[in-house]
Amino acid sequence: MTREKDTPFEPEILAICCKYCAYAAADLAGSMRLDYPANVKVIQVPCTGRVDMIHLLKAIEEGADGVYVAGCLEGECHFLEGNLKTRKKVEAVRKALAQIGMEPDRVQMFNLSSAMGPRFAEIAREMTESIHKLGPSPIAGGTFRAEAANTERQSA
Repeated sequence: MTREKDTPFEPEILAICCKYCAYAAADLAGSMRLDYPANVKVIQVPCTGRVDMIHLLKAIEEGADGVYVAGCLEGECHFLEGNLKTRKKVEAVRKALAQIGMEPDRVQMFNLSSAMGPRFAEIAREMTESIHKLGPSPIAGGTFRAEAANTERQSA
């Protein structure tokens, strides 16, 4: 599905969150009824160390305007070094995007503790603002966007 020209751009952002800290922070943000953009789709992984470069690139290929990985605070990973390894993967993806002419800021990494619900909501807002300034992904119209549109149509 392609984006309509007369519709305002609303970025589609994927947040990949570790189960123990970042996802718990997202849950806390929800429990606290904190506002953050609905265009941020949150998925849970056991540890950010399980996130590979191909997952980040595939999300962009499928039409996500931005992707961020959120894991435990550095030095406090429940799986010891998962978040440190993933930070290197995120940096490699950012370099690859820059090499092909895409904005590297479309992919980010953040570190949170489970008690940082307000920070989770703040990151979601910051990421949305950042991607909004960058504009739509040059790969817009992928299945990520089409699936989101189908979900919206079914819930209407």
